[in-house]
Amino acid sequence: MSDKDDFAKNYPALDREMKDGNMKKMKIDGVSGKPNQEERKREQTFLPDIADYIRRCDTTEEAFEIVDYMLKRGKINQTEAKEIKNAIKQKGLRVFGEKKEEGHYLHHGIDS
Repeated sequence: MSDKDDFAKNYPALDREMKDGNMKKMKIDGVSGKPNQEERKREQTFLPDIADYIRRCDTTEEAFEIVDYMLKRGKINQTEAKEIKNAIKQKGLRVFGEKKEEGHYLHHGIDS
């Protein structure tokens, strides 16, 4: 028995539609199934870190305000604050990557 015969036997209505040419076109927007590990990871809530906030800054002064705020909130310690400020002074505002414009995550996702 050939693959065509098997198909016709197992799916007679579908085989008939294909042979008659009476097929309807349907748009499929997506497939639902059990999410894999990467999909689950993507669905997790994204919490920006200090580098993400600094990448949105236009000036060194704004970046330093972010560093001071994160220090005040206890998100970074004094040593980290000093290291970050020194890195910005020595290597420039884009030491943590290119500027993130408004809508960045909508266009690039959370992994960038």
